[in-house]
This record gives sequence, structure tokens and C-alpha cells, in this order.
Amino acid sequence: MNKPVIDTSASTRVRPITIAVLAMGGEGGGVLADWIIDLAEHGGYLAQTTSVPGVAQRTGATIYYVELFPKAAARGQAPVLALMPVPGDVDIVLASELMEGARAVGRGLVTPDRTTLIASTHRVYSMNERIALTDGRVNSNALLQSCTDAARKLHAFDMAALAEATGSLVSAVLFGALAGAGVLPFPRPAFEATIRRGGVGVESSLKAFAAGFDYAANGGATLPAVKPADAVVESEFVRSLLASFGGKVTATSQPLIVAGVSRVLDYQDKDYARLYLDRLAPVAAIDAARDDAPDDLLSETARQLALGMAYEDTIRVAELKIRASRFEKVREEVGVTDVQLLEIAEFMHPRTQEIAETLPASLGRLILNVGWIRAVTDRLTRSGRVIRTTSLRGFLLLYVVASLKPLRARSLRYIDEQKRLSDWLDIVIAVAPKNYDLAVAVARVRELVKGYGDTHERGRAKFDAIMALVQKLAADPNGARTLDALRKAAGQDENGDALKRDIARYNLA
Repeated sequence: MNKPVIDTSASTRVRPITIAVLAMGGEGGGVLADWIIDLAEHGGYLAQTTSVPGVAQRTGATIYYVELFPKAAARGQAPVLALMPVPGDVDIVLASELMEGARAVGRGLVTPDRTTLIASTHRVYSMNERIALTDGRVNSNALLQSCTDAARKLHAFDMAALAEATGSLVSAVLFGALAGAGVLPFPRPAFEATIRRGGVGVESSLKAFAAGFDYAANGGATLPAVKPADAVVESEFVRSLLASFGGKVTATSQPLIVAGVSRVLDYQDKDYARLYLDRLAPVAAIDAARDDAPDDLLSETARQLALGMAYEDTIRVAELKIRASRFEKVREEVGVTDVQLLEIAEFMHPRTQEIAETLPASLGRLILNVGWIRAVTDRLTRSGRVIRTTSLRGFLLLYVVASLKPLRARSLRYIDEQKRLSDWLDIVIAVAPKNYDLAVAVARVRELVKGYGDTHERGRAKFDAIMALVQKLAADPNGARTLDALRKAAGQDENGDALKRDIARYNLA
């Protein structure tokens, strides 16, 4: 095992071993820091830990800072240990998630001359990524590369998958990886004894520890089977439907089409899934006529059409919130045991618009267009409600709303959405023979329309503003590039100010 680093500029002075742990709430970062302290104290070291709280993923994880100093080198005196990590002076960084590892790099806690970085490669998306108007996810490969470049040694693998497979927390896998990395002067049995002294969740923690140890020490481990999240399961109906689908389908477009069929089938019914493929058929024919060229148009249209047809309405929201799989997922995420009760409270604030759009078209238009009826409905829906889906009353309320699914095709929202989707598809198909790249860009613009309520309305307004310019760009050789630039500008702010500036800059107003 490695020994504590000795300061070569003053060989009589022993440096403490400095460790920073970055973990989000519920991942056991405090437990991990306590394990390291207990390990060190039973191994002949003086140890100190402090923490600098973060606010979950809003401003980053809590940083637990640990310093270990050998008692023998202290010679009976109390060493002066730091309370916070100093950039450029951290020996080991443990990060419970890839973004947290990258944040440690950004803070200067990871340096190529000193730091061993041990990080999980799974992602828990930050608030900035979640609230982005378009796809705001940071490229995971770029994060991993920055960690690789900055660290003296990097141990990175999906610790969340190992934790789930072993029924434990990421902290136990991190503790195992710390032992397997060989950067502390303690043998494996000492680490395992520390977990046993904790007395809580010992067996599952030891399993997670062993998995993390094997990955860090040997570069791999046998990962127990983990149930995939949101996996696309091809039913016999889906397979038969796809078998009858004509046109060119490649390895790129096929997974998107399969996912699309499965999504709209889950959203509504078999007829709706057939409608999805019927709408894709003309696009598939366009790509089939292009011989060996990539089917970019079919791939992008398949993705956006599935998202558009499975739009979010009050029926869908209610249906998802009362699914057994959701309750099971929440129980797993919060770690509820068999002797604990779980209560889930939903804050819901449907506006007059969403209520009217759920009703049959004639009734919905009546509510929206007759002033006094709308005024009364606005007053009744002014405040949101907290609905406890784990209570009988709350569950039944959402169950009634979800049971309207067979009537969705008569709703005002359904009729409006299908008309808008058809108009968008008509433009894609009409533009493709003249300017294929522009048609792909037109298909991609549909990603601006998502969510519900104000978010949906703002996205719809930006989408309409861009689509109104397609005719002007059809004859422009750079039309596709310009349309992509406008789409990206539309995602920069809620009010569309950047989009308006770019429209003016390209002289398209």
C-alpha cells in the first residue's frame, strides 16, 4: 500500500493525507467521511473532518473535507489541520457523480501532480441542465476527458449501477474504490471492519464495497443484473407493426422508430401507433429514394413525431403519477424500508387552458371563448392544490382524470395538436426534394414545442415564428445552417429575445 506523501522540501515534516468528498444529498457523503475517520483512527492516525454545505445540484454537492495525520509523526503534539480543501493541495478526491468530479476539477482540487480522482460516471442532471429550454445536457464525454486530463490517476466507472445492483448507496461503492485504488496506507480488512463497526446496512454495504474495490483494483468487476430504466420492450404487436412498415430503415433510424411506436402505443392505443407509422411512411420513402445516403430525415422526424404525438396533457400527467412503477421508483430512490411509510405530495396547478383542452372540443372552446365562463374558471383555478397520491382520495382523483384516456381523441387539445403536427409534416415533406438539409432542420425545430402550460405556449410561439421563415430559406444554400442557428437562439431565453435578434440579424424580419 502507498505511504503518506512526504514533502521533499523538508524531509522532516510529514504532510497530512488530504481527502475531499463531494456528494449530493441522500448519497451518504457524511457516512463516507465518517467511515474514513473511523478507518484512520483505528489505523493509528489522527483525523479531522469538516463539511461545506451545498444546495444539492443548485450550487453543487456538499464537500466533506478530511485530513489524516500519523500519530507517530505527531510525537505527542496536536498537528494543525486545515478546515477546507486548498486548490492544488488535495491528495484524493471522491465524487459521487461525474459533474461533481468535473466541478472539483474546476475548483482546482484535482491536479496532475498530486490528485487521485475517484468518480462515478453516472449523471444526475443539474438544475441548469434541467431547466434549459432545449437539450441543456453537458456532454458526459467532455466531463470525463477533463477529469482524465486534470488528475494524476483517475478511477471512474458507473458506481450508481453497482449501488443499485447491491442494494446500497454510492458511498459504499466509493469506499470500496478508495480501498481498491491503494492510495491509503490501510489493508482491505481494515476498510471492511469499519463498515461492520457502523452497524447499519452492513451486508449490502459490504457487497457494494466489494464491487467498488474490484473495479478500482482490477479495472473491472462482474456487474449483477440491473433492471434497465425506461427500457423499450418490443411486444408482439410492435414487432408485427414494424414488419409491415415499408421504406428504408437503417441501424440509425430503427431504434428511434421502435422507441417511437412503443411510446405512442403506451400513450394512447394501437390505432395511434399505426397512425404514427402511417405519418412516417412518406418520409421513409424520401430517404429510400436516396440510395445509400444516411436516413437523417427519417431519424429526426421519427424522434420529433413521437414526442409530438405523446404530448403532455392533464390525462398523461395523471396517468404517470399513479403508475405502480412510479411508486416503486420513488421508494427505491428514497430507500424506504418495509417498516416505513411513504407519503408523496404533488403540487398541481392546472389552468383554465389545460382544463378546457382536456374536454370535448366544443365544450372546451365554449369555456375559452365565452368571457364570463372563462372568468369563473380562472377564479376557481387561481391557486394550485397539493394532492397526496399516496392517500385514497388523492389517488382516486388522479385515477378519474387518467381514466379519460379513451376519450382523448375527442378533446380540444388532441384535435389542435394533430392539425399542427400534420402541418409541420407537410412542410418537411414538401421541402425535402428541394433542400434535404433544410428539411432535416425543419424536423428538428419541432423540439421547441414541449411541456405544458406557459412552457408549452412559449415554445409554440417560437416554433411558429421560425416556421414562418422556412419559405424564405428554401432557396438559400445556407438555409439549413440559418434555421439551426435560429433554433439554438430560441433556446437561449424564455421570452425569445435572442431569437428576435437573430431574425433581425439575418434580415428575415
